[in-house]
Parts: sequence; C-alpha cells; structure tokens
Amino acid sequence: AEAAGAASGGLGGALHALAAVLVGLAAALLLRRHAVRRLRGVTGDVLGALVEIATTAALLSLAAVRG
Repeated sequence: AEAAGAASGGLGGALHALAAVLVGLAAALLLRRHAVRRLRGVTGDVLGALVEIATTAALLSLAAVRG
C-alpha cells in the first residue's frame, strides 16, 4: 500500500524521486571515473553512455519502489 502511495505523489513520492536521481547520478559518476581511468578522458560516446546509465539506474530504482 505504501508503494502505491509513493507512486501517487506527495512527500513520499518526492523523496523516492530524489533518491532515484541520486542513484542515477552515482551510477554516472562511477562510469565517468572508470572512463577517465581507462581512456584518460571523456569522449562524446562516454557522455552518451553517462546519460543512458543515469536514466536506466534512476528508472530501475523507481521501479523497485513500485514492485
């Protein structure tokens, strides 16, 4: 019941959304750090991958709350 309440909005929904953004940001930062170590920099392909990783991680974390 609580997951349904969080999905409908309110403070709980806002906190879950904030947590999802932070999860996405953390995933992107980890990938960026790995790319800088391996490639000695960030390319356009890496930037595209960062967007995809951050989005996927955020959506998965939101889906886990609803599940």
